[in-house]
Amino acid sequence: MPATILTVPPFSTLCNAAFALRREVFVWEQKVPEAEEHDADDMTATHFVAIVEGEVVGTLRLIDKPEHIKIGRVAVRQAFRGQGIARQMMLAAMDHARAMGRDRFFLTAQTDKLGFYERLGFTAFGPEFDDAGMPHRAMRTYAW
Repeated sequence: MPATILTVPPFSTLCNAAFALRREVFVWEQKVPEAEEHDADDMTATHFVAIVEGEVVGTLRLIDKPEHIKIGRVAVRQAFRGQGIARQMMLAAMDHARAMGRDRFFLTAQTDKLGFYERLGFTAFGPEFDDAGMPHRAMRTYAW
């Protein structure tokens, strides 16, 4: 399903809709403690939303670190999963970073999502670890 992917500033109307979607997916659905869902990075991150028929159905954020761009908080509303929206957002976000001269990407993925990120060029490294009660692996698109 084609979505419109936009960058949105923190606490704009669309970003607030993205934060509500993150709460829906991470806090309500996946039982992440609400105190862990938002952090200081939300103020400086570049936020992306996926819009389908006027509704925010996906979101992610990019955090600009000296050594890489960290991708995080990737979420798609349950009714819209499996339709390529997360892939569209990831490709748009990575293209955005590349246009700014950044091509090293890092993320931590829930282990059941490793295949999705591998198809986008990420490689898992290091041991599995627990994050908010779910197993995760670190992933990157480059050699260290």
